[in-house]
Amino acid sequence: MELADLPTPSAPGPGQVIVKVAASGVNFIDIYHRTGLYKSDWPANLGMEGSGVVEAVGEGVSEFSPGDRVAYAMARGSYAEYQSVAASYLIHVPDAVDLQLAAAAMLQGMTAHYLTHSTFPLRANHVALVHAAAGGTGLLIVQMAKLLGATVVGTTSSDEKAAKARQAGADYVIHYTDFESEVKRITEGKGVDVVYDSVGANTFEKSLNVLHPRGTLVSFGQSSGAVKAIEPLLLAQKGSLYLTRPNLAHYIADRVELERRAGDILGWIAAKKLHIEVAATYPLANAAQAHRDLESRLTSGKLVLVP
Repeated sequence: MELADLPTPSAPGPGQVIVKVAASGVNFIDIYHRTGLYKSDWPANLGMEGSGVVEAVGEGVSEFSPGDRVAYAMARGSYAEYQSVAASYLIHVPDAVDLQLAAAAMLQGMTAHYLTHSTFPLRANHVALVHAAAGGTGLLIVQMAKLLGATVVGTTSSDEKAAKARQAGADYVIHYTDFESEVKRITEGKGVDVVYDSVGANTFEKSLNVLHPRGTLVSFGQSSGAVKAIEPLLLAQKGSLYLTRPNLAHYIADRVELERRAGDILGWIAAKKLHIEVAATYPLANAAQAHRDLESRLTSGKLVLVP
């Protein structure tokens, strides 16, 4: 990764908006693009979420005007001072929400939203296991699960992170190393209804083991490495389990769904019902260091780049 001067976009195409970027969120998907886990054509700009102010709009854009405060996710290239973004990705940011918070909230916030509201819709009688409960997405999943009334068991790697998970509302917080036995103890051997797993290789098999019959494993990341292939019969042997590997793009493909998810997230932030922890901000030139820090898995909360 290197900082380079490229031409500033000045003439947005049809349906496009030029955004002067105020902040860009750093996410594991950026690392997956950089390392080649998710295939890309190079050279290319990284960054899948951002916020800023509209500079210019292209033909056919009627919902946005120069000066509007906006945020977006899943439009690659936000590690920049200016970005040309399809208007279909943009969301208006309420005046009560800081632009850095908006950038920090979009990708992980909508991910937590679809996981808890759509992939496995949580209810008050559910028990959920949330891996990496003190990470950027984990903290949001915990908070949303509690808004829905579920019981939350969170895993973390340190006492400091455990404290943050508890502060977010987790009912139980346990260490990765013995989470299988601890979950069985907490649930009196019954297991949990759902596991939200962004860790991948290191937690996958044990995550299956802590589900009760017909439970659901939601594998939505692989910070410890990709999960190896499994035989479908294994799911039957462990209790007719469900396994899904969702992607945010498929949960915001419809404009109405995008506006609902983003509207909930930004509205909860404005109403102080949802807390976003920005753990660190970096100048754009230090994007590589932000990746190193995120890959170390020693960070808690959200990392943000500021041009």
